[in-house]
Amino acid sequence: MRAGAVLGADWLHGFSFASRHFLYPSTGSSGPGRSLGPLAKKALDGTKTRKVKTSHLLRIDEHDFTMRPAFAGPAVPVGVDVQVESLDSISEVDMDFTMTLYLRHYWKDERLAFPSATNKSMTFDGRLVKKIWVPDVFFVHSKRSFIHDTTTDNIMLRVFPDGHVLYSLRVTVTAACNMDFSRFPLDSQTCTLELESSDAYTDEDLMLYWKSGDESLSTDDRISLSQFLIQKFHTTSRLAFYSSTGWYNRLYINFTLRRHIFFFLLQTYFPATLMVMLSWVSFWIDRRAVPARVSLGITTVLTMSTIITGVNASMPRVSYIKAVDIYLWVSFVFVFLSVLEYAAVNYLTTVRDGKERKLREKTLPCTCGMSHAKTMMLDGTYSEADANSLAGYTRASMAAEDSSEKQDRMVVHLALDSESTETKKKGVRGFRIIQNTHAIDTYSRMIFPGAYILFNLIYWCVYC
Repeated sequence: MRAGAVLGADWLHGFSFASRHFLYPSTGSSGPGRSLGPLAKKALDGTKTRKVKTSHLLRIDEHDFTMRPAFAGPAVPVGVDVQVESLDSISEVDMDFTMTLYLRHYWKDERLAFPSATNKSMTFDGRLVKKIWVPDVFFVHSKRSFIHDTTTDNIMLRVFPDGHVLYSLRVTVTAACNMDFSRFPLDSQTCTLELESSDAYTDEDLMLYWKSGDESLSTDDRISLSQFLIQKFHTTSRLAFYSSTGWYNRLYINFTLRRHIFFFLLQTYFPATLMVMLSWVSFWIDRRAVPARVSLGITTVLTMSTIITGVNASMPRVSYIKAVDIYLWVSFVFVFLSVLEYAAVNYLTTVRDGKERKLREKTLPCTCGMSHAKTMMLDGTYSEADANSLAGYTRASMAAEDSSEKQDRMVVHLALDSESTETKKKGVRGFRIIQNTHAIDTYSRMIFPGAYILFNLIYWCVYC
């Protein structure tokens, strides 16, 4: 144990000796009272001295920072630049947008100047902002906005030795955007984020300007939206006048958005077109199949109503007609007309059946004494020549027959035989139009698709 203690003491003595020679290099002699060489002659930077407090270095207690720089003098120039981090959302219902950005201010306050041999700046967090003067810029037409505070307030203050100040903060703002939906969904929207100094400082006290013109606005190339294509960002500025307070500088961040049409093609236009085409199927269904045609027509009408309701639910209640409204309502009219077409066909079929019944009662009052095989009922769509040919007789053959043979045969006479020739022609023409109801379906198979194709050509040429 004693030997170990002696060795330990010798080791500590050697370490102390080495440390002393390391800390005090030899310059002809050694020891703490000798010269330290060129390292000790280097001037100390006040910004790097830990003993100097920020308030003492910047002389915060010596000035009144409730007043702007150069109070009662010329307006303070405050340069602004913005870096857009993300464009979070666009709401058509609320007519607003949400954007996250870095907002930076540049100005000079000589009261914050400090001595520095290296001319390096000092950077502080948000706690110093409450002790000095900063420009109070706000967002015009803002609905909601906040400064990010995770993990601390996202605020940076950088002070340069000559008094220039950089003040940066990370903000998320939701602002109003006046949108025009007259061409929706084939539209483009231009939204604006406006920055203005508060009521305390007019243009005579504070002059806001874009620090580097259009280059003052920078964006991330990865910014994208699901429904929009961001076409361009640009900046503008002008003066805003308030009758009670005066003129103020206002800065604008303008961006143009082009809506993607593919989503609406899949969700709105294609389903509506398919419903219209489905309604045409009824033209090929037999007119006597009432349940099939009625159920098909009602189904297509209700489906179109659902599509229209779904589109309007995601849109603001505007007082003008949108482009999508024109397409959907014209499609709805085509579907509804197909239902009315079958109503007309069914009504005319009923009228035809009633006239056929009366015609049979007039032309065939009794079939007594005639053989069953020679009794024939005639459809109203046949003419007199067709009736005679079906019976196997013509007028000439009937005149040449014997009276005994005529009794064994059946001769069918139409009610039109008792009328004059002119009246008979008009009656036959009107009779055929009314009775031949399947012609309405035939014409509808061509008219409905042709009219709808023509509408689509006009629609897409106008709005695209």
